[in-house]
Amino acid sequence: MDRFDDWEAPEIEHGKLTRWNWMVQHPENLKLGVKTDIGAFTYINARYGVTLGDHVQIGSHCSIYSESTIDNKKGPVKIGRNARIGSHSLIMPGVEIGENSVIGAFSFVNRNIPADTLAYGVPVRIIRRI
Repeated sequence: MDRFDDWEAPEIEHGKLTRWNWMVQHPENLKLGVKTDIGAFTYINARYGVTLGDHVQIGSHCSIYSESTIDNKKGPVKIGRNARIGSHSLIMPGVEIGENSVIGAFSFVNRNIPADTLAYGVPVRIIRRI
């Protein structure tokens, strides 16, 4: 049995923790694929749109921003199908992460990552195709 056999879309309210202890601001702009897995204490700012493809895994304590008030950046974030984001990673506005890509833990993702790619670091660097 797959741990996602009984997967159901979560109930998400603006600024409130879900039952899995992650939070979304502006959930009306979040597109959540099926069987996505978002770790505890992850924060998603979807003001300008966040799309998580099917089977995406987000580790715990990640932050995904479609808006940054520090440097006035804004733009939709797209994470492709089957991509995995390591815990404590930060995804900046306007970034696209391709299908099947893996982002290592504690990464600062401020640029697009193509599909089928391993990347990590601060700032993120492409390591190799996978």
